[in-house]
Formats: sequence, structure tokens, C-alpha cells
Amino acid sequence: METVNVSAADVKNLREATGAGMMDCKKALVEAGGDFDKAIDILRKKGQKIAANRADRESTEGVAVTKINDDKTVGVAIVLACETDFVGKNDKFVALAEEFAAIAINHDSKESFLAADFGGITVADKLVEQTGVIGEKLDITAFEKIEAAYVGAYTHIGKIAALVGLSAPVKNAEILAKDVAMQVASMGAKTLSYKDFDPAFVAAETEARIAVIEKDNIELARLGKTLKNVPKYISMAQLTPEILAQAEADAKAELAAEGKPEKIWDKILPGKLERFISDNTTLDLELCLLDQAFIKDDKKNVASYVKTYGDVEVTGFKRVTLG
Repeated sequence: METVNVSAADVKNLREATGAGMMDCKKALVEAGGDFDKAIDILRKKGQKIAANRADRESTEGVAVTKINDDKTVGVAIVLACETDFVGKNDKFVALAEEFAAIAINHDSKESFLAADFGGITVADKLVEQTGVIGEKLDITAFEKIEAAYVGAYTHIGKIAALVGLSAPVKNAEILAKDVAMQVASMGAKTLSYKDFDPAFVAAETEARIAVIEKDNIELARLGKTLKNVPKYISMAQLTPEILAQAEADAKAELAAEGKPEKIWDKILPGKLERFISDNTTLDLELCLLDQAFIKDDKKNVASYVKTYGDVEVTGFKRVTLG
């Protein structure tokens, strides 16, 4: 049997091209008779075999990364997932994720991105190749893209990434976009405003939440504890002008019953109405970005914070996370 002599330089070049281990590269070159391209094919087939064997594994670890173009008008967030936290924190793994993100920003869908070129092979094939190199199942488990007059981002310890689009590149837009993206990452809003809700969703959610509170109150009553307030409403979408007018009338009647002089009602009513709205918009406070209490100053909501930057609005947001 003819012995194939493989130079250290060839092994080094193959390692740089594929990321595979030195011994794997040497074995592949020997098996390929020194043919560089054939050796790459051997390593890729090894990756395919490992990927097939690990297809049923869960890729719940990894890293979330973002990429924004130079004009700050387009941003993408992806998750490169793996099986273990050890691999997910590896510098080379994170660098690979950033390479993927630089490609992803030029595509409008995950499917298009996976079919894109990565050094002569597709992104999908690169994932398979690296599965063989690393020995764990790799996958792109999240892909989100956003376009706006100004796009900013925030990433939380590589586990959560958020993108935010603004209507204009106002002064200090970078700070505003990052702060709002941090809000998105931390509080997990699902939509911009209560105005985006489907009425059927609000109705079903109202019924479900009231049922939960009433059930809790049965146990609280049994224990002799203070009962929770059972709201009639959970979203500003339900608070019509008529309902708000009735709430004000009820508040006035309450003040009159308490013997408060009318001349001081104007000082008390705003607080009572604000409390009424807060108690009856719990869905908005949880799911609507602009209605949430701002994480850096809970005395104002996100919409109020955005207004401090002048004539600018949040036009959209995206969030990706591991798992």
C-alpha cells in the first residue's frame, strides 16, 4: 500500500479552510491521496454523518448576535444554536455566528439566508460541516430582520438580542434605540401598542384573566387574606370614552361620599383616573412595548421616554432568544 506524504503546510491550510482538528485534517488528506478538494469533501461527508446521527438532539444553547449595516437602516438578529453551553461560549463559535450574521443581513428570509454562499458552499452546508468539526448539532433557530430610518440593537450576554427601528435618525438616536432595544430584550413585548390587538384576542384574554383572579380569590378568602381586585377590563382598547366618563363620574361620587370639598377634586381626580386605567390595562402593560413602564425610569412608560427625543417614533422591533 502506497504511503501518502502529507506536509504540515497542507494540514494547516485544510484546518484554516474547514476549522477541523489537525488530526482529522491529516487523516482526510491521507485518505484523499493528498488531493485538497477531495479532503474537504471527506470532512464534509463526515459532518453529514454526524449531523444525521444527532438530528434528534436539541440545540438549546448557543449565541444570539446582531448585525447592522453602515447606514444604520437595516438590522438582523440570528441565533446560532448548539447543544452545550461550553461550545456556545467558545470564541470561535461566536466568531462563526458573527460571520453568519454578516451574510444574513443581505437576505430577507431564513430560507434565503441558509441558501446563501459561505466560502463556496451554502450556509446550510457550512452548518453541517461545522457539526462534524465540533461534534454537536448546529442550527440557525432564529432569524429576524428590520428596516427603518434608523435601526439600533441590544444583546444581553449573548442569550437575547433585540432590534428596534426608529422613524428618524434624531440626535442621540443610538442611545434611544439601544434603550428601547434593552426594554424589548428585558420585558418581552409582543406588539407596539394596544391598537394592534385583535378584539377577539382581548375578549378571550379578559375572560381567562378574570377567571384566574376569581379562582385565586376563593383561596385567599379561605385563608382570610385580602382579595385581589377583579378588573372589568384589561386593555385600553376596551376603555371607550363612555367607560372613561363613567369612571370619572364614579370617582366624583366617591369623593362626594367621602365629604371631600369640590374645590379640591381637580387635584385628586387625575390620580384616581390614572389608577383606574392602570388597574384595567394589565394586558397592555405586559405585551405592548410603548405602554410598558420604562425599565430605567418606572415613573414613565416607554412612549413618554421616546417623546423626550423629539419628533421620532418606534416603527418596529424584533427579539430573538435561545431555546
